[in-house]
Amino acid sequence: MASSHSSSPVPQGSSRDVFFKKEVDPTKHIRPVQSLPDVCPKEPTGDSNSLCVTPSLVTDQHRWTIYHSKVNLPAALNDPRLAKRESDFFTKTWGLDFVDTEVIPSFYLPQISKEHFTVYQQEISQKEKTHERCKNICPPKDTFDRTLLHTHDKSRTDLEQVPKIFMKPDFALDDSLTFNSVLPWSHFNTAGGKGNRDAASSKLLQEKLSHYLDIVEVNIAHQISLRSEAFFHAMTSQHELQDYLKKTSQAVKMLRDKIAQIDKVMCEGSLHILRLALTRNNCVKVYNKLKLMATVHQTQPTVQVLLSTSEFVGALDLIATTQEVLQQELQGIHSFRHLGSQLCELEKLIDKMMIAEFSTYSHSDLNRPLDDDCQILEEERLVSLVFGLLKQRKLNFLEIYSEEMIITAKNIIKQCVINKVSQIEEIDTDVIVKLADQMRMLNFPQWFDLLKDIFSKFTIFLQRVKATLNIIHSVVLSVLDKNRRTRELEEISQQKNAAKDNSLDTEVAYLIHEGLFISDAFNESELTPIAIDTTSQRNASPNSEPCSSDSVSEPECTTDSSSSKEQTSSSATPGGVDMMVNEDMKLTDLELEKLANNIQELLYSASDICHDRAVKFLMSRAKDGFLEKLNSTEFITLSRLMETFILDTEHICGRKSMSLLGALQSQANKFVNRFHEERKTKLSLLLDNERWKQADVPAEFQDLVDSISDGKIALPEKKSGVTEERKPAEVLIVEGQQYAVVGTVLLLIRIILEYCQCVDNIPSVTTDMLTRLSDLLKYFNSRSCQLVLGAGALQVVGLKTITTKNLALSSRCLQLIVHYIPVIRAHFEARLQPKQYSMLRHFDHITKDYHDHIAEISAKLVAIMDSLFDKLLSKYEVKAPVPSACFRNICKQMAKMHEAIFDLLPEEQTQMLFLRINASYKLHLKKQLSHLNVINDGGPQNGSAPW
Repeated sequence: MASSHSSSPVPQGSSRDVFFKKEVDPTKHIRPVQSLPDVCPKEPTGDSNSLCVTPSLVTDQHRWTIYHSKVNLPAALNDPRLAKRESDFFTKTWGLDFVDTEVIPSFYLPQISKEHFTVYQQEISQKEKTHERCKNICPPKDTFDRTLLHTHDKSRTDLEQVPKIFMKPDFALDDSLTFNSVLPWSHFNTAGGKGNRDAASSKLLQEKLSHYLDIVEVNIAHQISLRSEAFFHAMTSQHELQDYLKKTSQAVKMLRDKIAQIDKVMCEGSLHILRLALTRNNCVKVYNKLKLMATVHQTQPTVQVLLSTSEFVGALDLIATTQEVLQQELQGIHSFRHLGSQLCELEKLIDKMMIAEFSTYSHSDLNRPLDDDCQILEEERLVSLVFGLLKQRKLNFLEIYSEEMIITAKNIIKQCVINKVSQIEEIDTDVIVKLADQMRMLNFPQWFDLLKDIFSKFTIFLQRVKATLNIIHSVVLSVLDKNRRTRELEEISQQKNAAKDNSLDTEVAYLIHEGLFISDAFNESELTPIAIDTTSQRNASPNSEPCSSDSVSEPECTTDSSSSKEQTSSSATPGGVDMMVNEDMKLTDLELEKLANNIQELLYSASDICHDRAVKFLMSRAKDGFLEKLNSTEFITLSRLMETFILDTEHICGRKSMSLLGALQSQANKFVNRFHEERKTKLSLLLDNERWKQADVPAEFQDLVDSISDGKIALPEKKSGVTEERKPAEVLIVEGQQYAVVGTVLLLIRIILEYCQCVDNIPSVTTDMLTRLSDLLKYFNSRSCQLVLGAGALQVVGLKTITTKNLALSSRCLQLIVHYIPVIRAHFEARLQPKQYSMLRHFDHITKDYHDHIAEISAKLVAIMDSLFDKLLSKYEVKAPVPSACFRNICKQMAKMHEAIFDLLPEEQTQMLFLRINASYKLHLKKQLSHLNVINDGGPQNGSAPW
């Protein structure tokens, strides 16, 4: 059974050999056993699981296992239920229901014949012939013996009797599991009544182990016998080997002696020189390294000295250079292990110091006396601070400056108020404690002077802020410009490197084509410029002495803040200060552009701050209605001052702030309302007291009208000094025409000029003034119509009747206003925006209303005469005398009418009016004659009729 499981060393022929090999003697194709290089061949070993399955004679002799079964295989295959034995194996195995049927060949499997292997046999036939020829040329060294093969199989069979555990490479009795499996304690237990059995078992175990030892020893002896020739050969060749070793040892000794002599004579001195040169170079490096360490050691004291003089940029550069040296050249030095963290802490301290220093500088710059002519305080200090803050990316310094501007603006107003109040003795500061209340005690001239002083201080303040921000802006732009130039240089260098690489590739290809060594060509190309530089240096300084070890300088020694590792470029600020732009500015172009925009916005913010504080100052004074009580001159003066300040700030900052302009507009609207109400009320009172009689025209009103005729719509300036008195005129002369007017119209013209002058003084209220002036002119038209045509003056003034003279005078006054409406329209049109021209239609409507009013007055005069004609001609009779009393009365009334209006209305209008009256007279006369049946036939009545 055991032999059936063992692998036979005889090679088994494959099934494929049947098709292409002839039947030959099996002994000729058995591969002879080769001699093994080791003494004991390794037997196949199984895993640990196979050891457990194998029966153990020691542990399993008293336990029943499957190996105790005595039933053979034929007995197990017999079916006791069958009446007779069946010879068919499938019936025995699968039962009575099994029917043996013929298997039908599959349609999908082809029928294989020898022809299918013809191609394959043709392909390998040549290889097979070559293989057979090689076997014949090179026969095996050892001849195979059938007896040897049988012996080998026997030895393997014997070795398989030895348990696998003894063949394991890690077999050791020190292991408790191995020991228990080899020598179980159950065989040595003598307690109880099983002593005889245990003793027998122990004896059996001892014999078994002895048997295993005999097998192993026999196999070892067999293997040694197989290699006996090799052992004898090794013993015989030992003497020859010793002779060879002796000769070799003597040759090696002679060679060593010669090498030692050569080394002593030719190499030892040169090597000593090289060793000394290397030692010298090492000493120089150590010396330079020590110098570098000494310089780095002085970093902190140097930084302290720089900080004491506010050289923040130099201190930061020194710290950055030192940190770079520590990381690259002094890395790992134990004495400097804490210096990096100390420098980091020092850098953080410098950040705080720069913020505090900038805050102090901002406070000092903005709060210094405004009378100082110096625009910028310590420009070099400001530039250094800004560079340091940009280097450390501390971009919030603009917020600090903005907060300081707000505080300074408040202090400016407060200080101006204190100075002004202290100059006025009428204000008792002990009684009135609050500064705002003290300020409200000022009259307009005093308050106006205070506001003027505040505006002038704000202007100086903005100029200083602009100068400071311009310096900061120029620093930011210089850094931005440096970044862009650096980027351009890098791009140019990259292009040059790319071109150089291309030329290098071409040169390499040429060298390869020529068969040269590329490394030699590169060495020559590198040595050539070095040799040229060396020659030029020698030619430049032929008398220069060689440098000693103390004068050796390497890049390691460079630790100054202005080292070559930080390339800098200088640019100039508007103030003429040279600024060093460092390469290690970490800000991007986008951040720098945003910072530049923020600086410009900060300047706009400064203007807004000044305007906001001015608005608060105005509002605090306007709480008691002070600004609304100003007269026109005072308000116009205030408005001009505010507009001048707005323009000045716009010129300084480049943008108009709207807060003060809005406050001015709000006050202007209130002023316009009050201005209009006062003029309208005044006109209403004048009209209510007007008796509609011709008034004398003072000389000043004539001068006023004359100034309008010259194209100037403005109130004439009051002439200072003694002026000669001129008598008033009866009529107002306007461009050669005489206007008989009432006193109200003269004052109305002056009021109209006041409106036009207010528009010139306050352009922002042009549209509002136009609307209010239109309203005023409409009011005059409607109210005069009510008083004259509507006979309202009878009750208001107490007139007995509205005469034709009153009507004609009213018409002439309206004509004077109509004459000036185009002039007023042109004045407003020149001051309106093109999109506001639609508002001029108010003047067209007013002109139409005035013309209608004038026409109504003319119609009223005609109606008066018409009623008179109707009354007188109704009593007319055709009889003597001629002319009759009726016609005499008619002529008398017409003469009175002409006498009343002749001095008031122009001659053309008088003629037109009387033509209309004459037409009315003729109409009534014809009507009366037809009523009396008077016909122009030459009869007796014809002579008395008024033909």
